[in-house]
Amino acid sequence: MTRIETIAVHGGRDDLAELGVHAPPIDLSTTYPVPDQALGGEALGEWATGTARAASPVYARLHNPTVARFEQALAALEHTETSVAFGSGMAAVTAVVQAACVMAGKPHVVAVRPLYGGTDHLLSSGLLGVTTTYVEAGLVSSAIRPDTGLVVVETPANPNLDLVDIEHVVRQAGSVPVMVDNTFATPILQNPALHGASYVLHSGTKYLGGHGDVLGGVVACSEERAAALRQVRIITGAVLHPLGGYLLHRGLATLPLRVEAASRSAALLALRLAEHDAVEFVRYPSTSRQMRGTGAMIAFGVHGDPVEVVRRLKLITPAVSLGSVDTLIEHPSALTHRLVPDEELRASGVPDNLLRISVGLEHVEDIWEDLNAALCDVAYVKSSPTDFLVMAATR
Repeated sequence: MTRIETIAVHGGRDDLAELGVHAPPIDLSTTYPVPDQALGGEALGEWATGTARAASPVYARLHNPTVARFEQALAALEHTETSVAFGSGMAAVTAVVQAACVMAGKPHVVAVRPLYGGTDHLLSSGLLGVTTTYVEAGLVSSAIRPDTGLVVVETPANPNLDLVDIEHVVRQAGSVPVMVDNTFATPILQNPALHGASYVLHSGTKYLGGHGDVLGGVVACSEERAAALRQVRIITGAVLHPLGGYLLHRGLATLPLRVEAASRSAALLALRLAEHDAVEFVRYPSTSRQMRGTGAMIAFGVHGDPVEVVRRLKLITPAVSLGSVDTLIEHPSALTHRLVPDEELRASGVPDNLLRISVGLEHVEDIWEDLNAALCDVAYVKSSPTDFLVMAATR
């Protein structure tokens, strides 16, 4: 069996020898010659049905070879038949909701909080004509209705790193497809499709690209479900630019190494944060039967003002997003989750003093010196004994 590091390097490169090249080429064509107009029309019709292959690409909104290579590689890493790439993670989420709910005539979603703030806002906005019931992971079955078209889960959850038992949710969902946002874990640490998920979502902007310089999203799934996603992509124009496809594909080659190195640093930082007097609690995932490692994300609460802690950092970048080679930190209730009502955010386990850190590839001691200095520099009243490290438990 080919191992994941090898798949990450060689996935999506099957046609390179035939092309006579070593590095995947970037096809920037927006249109393609169609000498036989009748055959071109047939190809266009096939693309419109969501097919994966046709006689001619015809037009870049329908198909792009560079993007297709990335899709093949990601599918291999996630153990699915195929994947469909989009211009952003939110475009990918939108396409899944449109395909599973709107096109299927089942406009009800069951979602487990917390989720990425953008996903939460999309589902609760009514913009796509769906209604959403938010429940705890153990109560999914109680919320399923005849018109439920999708169950949405993120694990580890954004931003508090809650772990959700995917197989338990899938059993509760029954015939309703389950979408798992796998952005935090990446396919290196977790493969939701192997636990029954119908859709595996990634914001490729994060770990897949890995360098903070490409925007994209991707959904790994069966070929049958992919056809509907491609239809949505063609109609809405939510395509991934070829350069983005190239950068995401290139990012996959180093993904195992980056995840391993950043996770190693994160584990050490989580232990040190748990012992710090200025820290109220730390949440960091534990290895479980569905995760092969702990990851590079940490959530922690501070006794002092979280905004002031962030302001005093000098090395760590205060910014939204995650999964980059450099360490990023943000205050979720002020930024990524600002549009989720305060009381609902707190009820889902995201207090106002929580900070989310995405550990990068800097030397771990340099990261720690910056964190420690910022924490020590902020005045605070220690209202309760500092909790030991809280390993985020599977629900």
